[in-house]
Amino acid sequence: MIPARTFNTHPLTSLILTASLGLGAIGSAQAATYYVRTDGGDASQCTGRGDAPYPGSGTAQNCAWKNPNIALPASGTVRIVGGDTLLIGSGTYQIGSGGQMLPIPSGTTTARTRILGKAGATAPKLAGINGIHRVLNLEGSSNIELGNLEITDQSDCVYNHSVSAAACSSSMPWARVGVYARASSNVWMHDVNIHGMAKNAVNAGGLTNWTMERVKFNKNGSAGWDGNVGTSGSNAGNIIMRDIEIGWNGCGERVSTGEPWACWAQQTGGYGDGFGTTDTGGKWLIEDAFIHHNTSDGLDLRYMDGADGTHVTLRRVYSVANAGNQVKIKGSSLIENSVLVGHCTYFKGKFYMVDGDHCRAYGSTVLLVMTGNDTAVLRHNTLAGEGDVLVGYAEGSSSDKISLLNNTAVGFPYYRDTSVLTVFSGGGAPAAKTFSGNLAWKVRSCPSGATCVDPKLTNMALASFDAEPLSGSPVIDKAPMISAVTTDFVMGQRPWGVANDIGAYEFGASGTSPTPTPTPTCTVAAPTLSLTGPTTAVAAGTTNTYTLALRNNDSSGCANTSFSLARTVPTGWTGTLSATSVNLAPGASSNTTLSVTSANGTTAGTYNIGVGASSSVGSTHAVSATATYSVKDVEAVEGSTLTESVGTDKTSYVRGETVYMSARVLKDGLPLSGAAVRFGVLKPDGTQAAFDAVTDSNGFARSSFKSGKGMYAVGGYTLVADATSGTLTAMATWTFSVVK
Repeated sequence: MIPARTFNTHPLTSLILTASLGLGAIGSAQAATYYVRTDGGDASQCTGRGDAPYPGSGTAQNCAWKNPNIALPASGTVRIVGGDTLLIGSGTYQIGSGGQMLPIPSGTTTARTRILGKAGATAPKLAGINGIHRVLNLEGSSNIELGNLEITDQSDCVYNHSVSAAACSSSMPWARVGVYARASSNVWMHDVNIHGMAKNAVNAGGLTNWTMERVKFNKNGSAGWDGNVGTSGSNAGNIIMRDIEIGWNGCGERVSTGEPWACWAQQTGGYGDGFGTTDTGGKWLIEDAFIHHNTSDGLDLRYMDGADGTHVTLRRVYSVANAGNQVKIKGSSLIENSVLVGHCTYFKGKFYMVDGDHCRAYGSTVLLVMTGNDTAVLRHNTLAGEGDVLVGYAEGSSSDKISLLNNTAVGFPYYRDTSVLTVFSGGGAPAAKTFSGNLAWKVRSCPSGATCVDPKLTNMALASFDAEPLSGSPVIDKAPMISAVTTDFVMGQRPWGVANDIGAYEFGASGTSPTPTPTPTCTVAAPTLSLTGPTTAVAAGTTNTYTLALRNNDSSGCANTSFSLARTVPTGWTGTLSATSVNLAPGASSNTTLSVTSANGTTAGTYNIGVGASSSVGSTHAVSATATYSVKDVEAVEGSTLTESVGTDKTSYVRGETVYMSARVLKDGLPLSGAAVRFGVLKPDGTQAAFDAVTDSNGFARSSFKSGKGMYAVGGYTLVADATSGTLTAMATWTFSVVK
């Protein structure tokens, strides 16, 4: 269980619970602003300078481009320059049809080049395809701002997975890396969610002065952040990360549900760090971070170079259930007000994880590696774990200093030998050690500088550990004062009472944040679609207006869905939808109007009007609904009725296979010859196709078409057959699907 205290607002809350956009004023420092919209045009049709759709004709119109890869093509010359802003509207944009985009041109220290999702709207989704190495390219790019973006691909697969069912193939719409950066400085990345990449969310090294705020790196097949870019990968300057979530890396992501799957790690050829670098320098500040369920280390800064002037500071970090160390740092460091739970066997028996992947580096909750003349301080943290030690230390010299102050530590049976408990701290580092004000419980032996009693925390089971103290806990008001620590894990005031509390929480203090909860699971469900309108008969040529109501029934853990809408009306009639697509959050509804005008001279009768909705999710999101349009003033054929049935030779096809359609028309229960039948097909991408046929002597009308070979062809199809014989009409529907 995650610690339970709930407060009102805090930077960490804005990351985990809401999407804070905070893009700032547009247009203050750039040379020009260019626009991208899903209804824009290509480079010849639109200049990109207007936030407007392509009007449908003409060239060099003042309208938006239809894809970011027009601004940043795969080859040739980029169409924006340093200091420009590329403002991208909501919707999904496939990246990679011609290869990976060229690097973003560098701005200046006073005018960054900015790639931004449009403020106040759902973040645009940049979806990598064709196995491209990177979706956004910052190789050699400096003075850049990236904001309000979702970056992913469109496949469940994991790059080079050892299990063939999980591995990527050339036919799948996948991409390797969300953001690639090398030799890059002065970059601000904010409000960016990178998930579901086949390999890494970010592959970056050789950075200077990067700031990342309100970012998520979740469910990427190899790692959240991989710092290995080959040579010249060491970082410098200030590397700042605030309000971040890094979870489920080393796992794939199911596109349709968002669930993690195919988790693997180093024993079978994977990786699995949430955040890892190669040899690096720099001053690192990481605050309000939620690092969880990665298949190797959570935060791995083991390869800091330890040079004088380099330093790592962690504040308010919640790291839990990572399969290696929760936190690993080399060189000088400060860790304070953090909750670190070393449940390193979480993945045991799950997915494709094997025994050798659990509790790497002996499962120490924290591992400190010293280099000489280093100072490492852990103060006011709550630690738990099942590794060999809760705090391990190694290497270095007697010139190093390690201080463990005012920490609460809870041990558990050692994962390798459950007959013994984990150790409070230990290792071969010859550093001078200072232990003071700590409280330890269920450790192998009571260490100096600690009181060993039950801390009485909310939940002390490893799988559901909740670090908040209960009333009467011996941690309350028992810690020596540290003047530099004035708040706790959730920004509550320290001290709250006569003295500070031991551990990460200050009991009873008012704070401003709930502890983060993992991203909820997505369950996809069929949407609800209805079509209502006038039922009174009207004269031929009259326009009737119908209301199409659509509700997204996906669970709250799902992303917003863009539904395509289509309509079917009798031949010769007109039908106009007020919108052909709608973007809905889970549980949200939307109404669209359908205006239908019957043809002049239409004979009296009742005619069927059809609508359908679909999305890229596939057959689960393919639904249809019907209503009727009644025409008066022309006498109907007395006593005759027309009935119809429709179907295909199979209910499921593979891409490129021919679909054979048939309809049978009966008049007063007998086969009818010579009736006109129109087969209407609503495809997964919202497009339609129509095929005309005539019934034979047995009342059968037949037609066929060949399904497409691209990924756009995959999903649910709705088949509507309209039969007409004189003044009589009938309609029947059928559904089928096309799979990979």
